[in-house]
Parts: sequence; C-alpha cells; structure tokens
Amino acid sequence: MADVITRAAAARELPAIRKVAPADLEDALRKGIDDFQAMPTHAAFLSLIYPIVGLVIGRAMLGYELVPLLFPLAAGFALIGPFAAIGLYELSRQREAGGAPAWSDAFDVWHAPSFASILALGALLFIIFGVWIALAHAIYVANFGYREPQSLLVFLQQVLTTPAGWTLILVGNAVGLVFAALVLTVSVVSFPLLLDRNVGVAAAMATSIRVVLANPATMALWGLIVAAALVVGSIPFLLGLPIVMPILGHATWHLYRKAVVPDGSPEHGERRRPDGGRSAADFPVSLLPWARNRGR
Repeated sequence: MADVITRAAAARELPAIRKVAPADLEDALRKGIDDFQAMPTHAAFLSLIYPIVGLVIGRAMLGYELVPLLFPLAAGFALIGPFAAIGLYELSRQREAGGAPAWSDAFDVWHAPSFASILALGALLFIIFGVWIALAHAIYVANFGYREPQSLLVFLQQVLTTPAGWTLILVGNAVGLVFAALVLTVSVVSFPLLLDRNVGVAAAMATSIRVVLANPATMALWGLIVAAALVVGSIPFLLGLPIVMPILGHATWHLYRKAVVPDGSPEHGERRRPDGGRSAADFPVSLLPWARNRGR
C-alpha cells in the first residue's frame, strides 16, 4: 500500500513542470478536438455512460422525492470526471505515440505500471464526491428542513423565489466551488502522469499542486472552461456530454504534456502486454475477433 502512495524508488525527484499560458489551453483544446474527430466512435462510446447514468439517477431521484440532490449530483460529475476520463487519456497517449487506437485500446490502462495508484486516486475522488453530496444535503436541510418538495416545480419555486432558496444557491455554489478547486488542484495532471509514468499517488498529487501554484490564473481559466463546457453539455438532459466529455478528456492529456516536462524514458512509447497470453484485464475485450487478432 505504501508503494502505491509514494513509489519510494520513483519519487525521489518530482517531475519538472512548465509555465502554461492561455494560448496553451487553446492549443490543448484544439488537439483534444482533433483527437475526438480522429476517434469519434470509440470516444462517444466511452462517454455514452454519462447521459445514461445521469438520466437514470434523475429518474431515481424524482421517484424517491430527492429532487434537491439532482443539481449536486449533476455538478458532482466534474469531481469524478478526471478519473472517469482515464480511458480517453490512454487513447490520446497512444495516438500521440504514432498509433491508430481503436476504442478497445482504452482498456490498456489496466496495463499501466501505476494502475493501482490510479485506482487509489480515483477512490479519493469518489470520497470527495460523497462528502460533497452529504454537505449539499445538509445545506438544503439547514434552509428547508427535512421535508422534501412534492415536485421539481415546487422545488424550483422555493429555490428561486424565497430568501431560503437564495441562501441555498449562494452557500451551495460557494461550497461547490471549494470542492471543484480542490479536485482541480490535486488532479489536473495527476491521472495523465500516473498513466504515463511509474509514480505513486503522492508524487502525482504533488506535481499537480505544483502545476496549479505555478500557473494559478491559467489553471483557474481551465477550471472555468471545464465548468462552462459541462454546463453546455448538460443542456438538455446531459445529451451533449458524449461530445463534451471526450474533448475535455483528450484536451486534458495535451494540457498535461504542456505542463509537465517529459522524462524521455522508453515507457512513453507503446505499452507492450506481457508475452505468453492475455491477462484477466483483457476480458471482455479479448472475446472480440478484432481484439484477438490485434498485435499478431
């Protein structure tokens, strides 16, 4: 467990970082769009889960009269998004290395040397997400009590036309901003770094924090771009997320490349699977004919 967190042998020297300008964000987004256009079928497939899960959650919330949690749940996608997009980083990594990846290549993240660290940091983001939902519910209770609204229309009327609702909006958004800033700070380059190099969670988070501290204005602008894109992608009914999420995911990989200096090690090229058969991580992709024939 300690090796997952620190990778003592690999964390003696943290990766070097660069200054990042707004023009770099524009270039990263341009490259993200280019990756999406080159790999639209698989990228959309990977991100299709977002509107499906969102609509299912929304229906469940309405059915159980938990309408006040609809907005926090939708906003919470941004908190777990850096982990959910890990397959998109892998596709961009392979394309950058000169490959022509298919959607099944996104599952190659399971062969990353820091995969256990990726899972550990992903678990941390889910914990943060859970704390955010709990606090959002507590803020609602503090303003409206434990009685749930009878419908979405009643809830919107309470929030938009009463002093308690205005307080809920102000306090809820302020707390949400703190959570978003926290996740951005610890994860803006953490997952791409873990995918790219054999480092631990501590080194990845420390590098991400250093990138944010060295580029506060640019990283704040990146956070606003991500938030605005997610809002646009969520209207209507989260149907734009299959386009927005892949572009942001691919762009995040290219932002990582601009913010962290490559170390020049061979592991930045094609990641080879061990010879002598496939691991359990290849299931169920290995059942597909084109996946079985690839690499022969």
